Amino acid sequence: MSENPAEAQPHHEGPIKTPKQLIWTLVGSFLVPIIVIMMLTRCVDQQERTGAGGTGMSAEATAQRIQPVGTIELHDASAPKVVHTGEQVYQGQCAACHGTGVAGAPKFGDSAAWGPRLASGYEALLHSSLKGKGAMSPQGGGQYSDYEIGRAVVYMANEGGGKFAEPAAPAASAADAASAPG
Repeated sequence: MSENPAEAQPHHEGPIKTPKQLIWTLVGSFLVPIIVIMMLTRCVDQQERTGAGGTGMSAEATAQRIQPVGTIELHDASAPKVVHTGEQVYQGQCAACHGTGVAGAPKFGDSAAWGPRLASGYEALLHSSLKGKGAMSPQGGGQYSDYEIGRAVVYMANEGGGKFAEPAAPAASAADAASAPG
């Protein structure tokens, strides 16, 4: 029984018999998936195309692309400084969090939440307001002066059950005194 092992195995032929068939199979195996993917993306993406014949160069599209990103505000440094009241500062800066109690901020007028904070005194509350505490960002050096922030602290604390006196207005600077007529 010494049969040849090559003869024992059946001989199989594939569907590709010529080099020309091999080339067409390779080209088709690359092109067919690419064409299918392109057709699927066109079906999924139904947005208007820009470019030649598109609306990308219309006046509205151009105006939208060149609109300003930011603004610049100029303030007259020699204009008299308007000092805001505690209520105005509260409405402009503090009400966003203290009006609703966001991120653990004591709600405006809630004496139970303000009680422990009032016990620490005005200076501690002012320090927390100017330097920041917890989720509250520092307010010192911002849009409002430290004096105005102090007035807002007194306003909020007094509405929460405190009895703080209005902070003293800062003394006029030497430049203001020199420019005053007299």
